[in-house]
Formats: sequence, structure tokens, C-alpha cells
Amino acid sequence: MSEIIYGTNLVASAILNKIKIYNLKISGNNTVRELAEKRKIPYTIVLKNELNRITSNHQGAVAEVESFPTYSLEAIISTEKNLIVALDGIEDPHNLGAILRTADAAGVSGIILPKNRSVRLNGTVARVSTGAIFSVKCVLVPNLVSTLKKLKDYGYWIYGAEATKESLCYSEAKYDPKTVLVLGSEGKGLSRLTKETCDFLVEIPMSGSVNSLNVSVSAGILIYQIINQQ
Repeated sequence: MSEIIYGTNLVASAILNKIKIYNLKISGNNTVRELAEKRKIPYTIVLKNELNRITSNHQGAVAEVESFPTYSLEAIISTEKNLIVALDGIEDPHNLGAILRTADAAGVSGIILPKNRSVRLNGTVARVSTGAIFSVKCVLVPNLVSTLKKLKDYGYWIYGAEATKESLCYSEAKYDPKTVLVLGSEGKGLSRLTKETCDFLVEIPMSGSVNSLNVSVSAGILIYQIINQQ
């Protein structure tokens, strides 16, 4: 199934990452036009009003692309140090988009998403990610717990982000060179089975009146802490 994308950064990222593009329409966007010409991608010059009928936030570029790319688990596994992020039931596309953006900036090897009970890769996720949906390898799995166990067989250690009596402070935990960081859903956190599968649980101390952080904010803090230690 194809997807509609728009905006300078998102369309440019699709072109740069060699995503198959159909029906590219441009209105006064020289950045996208020049990229399209350089990569020999056909496009049509249209009036702004034609793009306005699709969205008011097009920035002069709208395209139809193939379904957002996904990868096999083996594509993100490494024999050397790396970081994989697994998401246990994230439901808000804005959170997933923000996590993808951080993952791209930090050089995360890949994102694991359950096929069920999780937000899918869609246009909203793409827009919030500002194109990182095309550069970060996303893996869709039928069962997250089974996948985490398989990663253990490949030498990974699993760190779940959850505040419990047994949780370590995130800045005091020792992260393995081959680490999987697991983040839970916005409302319920990690599921029981996922939590039991983790080798360690880590938490971010909070001193304010709010008792939790947005999951995408937590992801940013933890991802950079792990990478800096690795």
C-alpha cells in the first residue's frame, strides 16, 4: 500500500534514501526539485492550490511513496557493539516519530515494533520523524518477548525502562556493548512478560510533582546515556 508524504525534509529524505517515489508534485520548492533532477526522478510542476487540496503544510512538495520500509531482525544484529531499541506497545504516532528522529541522530542500529497492539508506520510518524523513518531500520515482529529471547542468544543484554523497587538508576547502570533498550507503552509501561524477559530494569529519577516522563523524552535520555557509556 502506498503512502502520501509531504514537506521539504520528508520528501528530500525519501529521495536521498532511494525510496521508490511515484507522482511527485512540486510547487516552488527548489530544494526538492534539484534533488529530483539529480536523482532523475520524474516530477510535475503544479500550482500551489493543487497541493493545498491535499494539505496546507506541503511546503511545495507532495509525493506518493511505497509502503515505509521494514527490515528483518538479522539486518540490525551486529557482532560488534551496537544499540537496538524495542518498543512494547507504543500507541502514539507522535512518540514513535520522535523516537525515530532521536534514533537517527544517535546512530541506533534499529527499532523493533510488535506487529499487533502498536502504532503502525504511517504518514504522521513519517512527518514527526522528519525523514528518519527512511533511514532508521524498523523491524516488525509477531512476538516481542520471543524476539528479545532470540537477541539474548546473539549475545545481547536486555534493559527495560521501568520504575520499580529493583530498578537501577539509569546513570549508574553498566550497559553492555550489545544492548537492547526496551520502552513500554504510554499508559501501562512494560508488559509483565516483557519485564520478566529483561536482564535489568532502569529508571530515570524524578524530583518534580509529575510522576512520569513522555516516552520519547525518556528514550532520548536513555539512548544517549547508553551510547556515551558504550
